[in-house]
Amino acid sequence: MSKTITIDGKVIPFEEGQTIMEAATAAGIYIPHLCHQPEFTPHGSCKLCTVKVNGRNCSACTFPAMDGQDVLSETEELIDDRRKITQMLFVEGNHLCPGCEKTGNCQLQAVAYHLNMLDNHFPLFYPDREVDASHPDVMLDRNRCILCTLCVRASQQKDGKNVFAVSGRGIHKHLIVNSDSGLLKDTDLEATDRAAHICPTGAILIKRTGYRVPIGERIYDHKEIDQVSLEAEHVKHGE
Repeated sequence: MSKTITIDGKVIPFEEGQTIMEAATAAGIYIPHLCHQPEFTPHGSCKLCTVKVNGRNCSACTFPAMDGQDVLSETEELIDDRRKITQMLFVEGNHLCPGCEKTGNCQLQAVAYHLNMLDNHFPLFYPDREVDASHPDVMLDRNRCILCTLCVRASQQKDGKNVFAVSGRGIHKHLIVNSDSGLLKDTDLEATDRAAHICPTGAILIKRTGYRVPIGERIYDHKEIDQVSLEAEHVKHGE
């Protein structure tokens, strides 16, 4: 007999070793997330995927699925919490969508639309963080970084390098480049690396490619992020 969990009243099967996120995605259930990518080790840093498991809040991307779990995801409380987290991510950085090259391809922007985020709610920080344009092919704009660590994990786990890391704590936490100078130009990062393309915002951009795909023809211009996320998972498994 297959093992099952229940998500928002829907009974779904899962395989041993799967997380709640993996089981949900396999069953066609989207749980909002930003720091999660199925090809990398789960990190649980963005907290958007927080669900209530048997009455306890857990990160769906890291918490293992276990037989008989009762999982709540689409409650008014959890949706409101996700919206507040997204609002805080917007005001903590400089996410000015109309002037950003990543607009239409940005997961943070798409999640905001999905959650019906209509304003920033909180006062803007307007941070002044370093922009690193030293690399011949890749630009790093820390003003748009949400500290998801996807570039860190992609560089280590996919590219076999160690280009990026996160340093500091709390409000002083920031993305760093692992070179003596602290600049991208002095690393072995290449424009073809997975780490150069994994950023869910516009913090890492490939030079000389801006606006080749016009606004209106980008990923999230015609599809919501839940549809894109679930389609990508099914393609990965050859379905």
